[in-house]
Amino acid sequence: APVMLVTSLLIKLESPGPALYRQERVGLNGRPFSIAKFRSMRTDAEKDGKPRWASKNDDRVTRVGRFIRRVRIDELPQLLSVLKGDMSLVGPRPEVPRYVALYPAGLREKVLSVRPGITDFASIEYRDEGTLLAQSSDPERTYREVILPAKLALQARYVDRAGLGTDLRLIGRTV
Repeated sequence: APVMLVTSLLIKLESPGPALYRQERVGLNGRPFSIAKFRSMRTDAEKDGKPRWASKNDDRVTRVGRFIRRVRIDELPQLLSVLKGDMSLVGPRPEVPRYVALYPAGLREKVLSVRPGITDFASIEYRDEGTLLAQSSDPERTYREVILPAKLALQARYVDRAGLGTDLRLIGRTV
């Protein structure tokens, strides 16, 4: 709680707007829910209406935002989603609806059959996803055709191995 309070204050002091950013994600059994993160970009970051990947030196990301992204503090508000029951600590990361629509049917059913989590095999393997995408001439295509299928395979692996031991190992690797 103290880290979340200080983070909120720093975000508010650096730039106008809310401290939290909300986005719709797809959860258990395909049910949409709202996920919260600490806001790391200016409030007008998507003023053109098109979401786009943040690159390493993206001028939309604030100074505080760079820090909280690097140390993953931006993800802390998701603990509220865990308390609410929309997420668990460990499970496949929830994705935005436009990418879930691209999941092959069998994998979609499998990955969405468990509560989404804050961490999983894919989160650890692709913790530096932004750097990979920044190196691409077409980040959207790279995500859809290369990263998303690899993440889905790792998420399916989690579903196959889900259990207390797996969860404890993943939490340890995340920390």
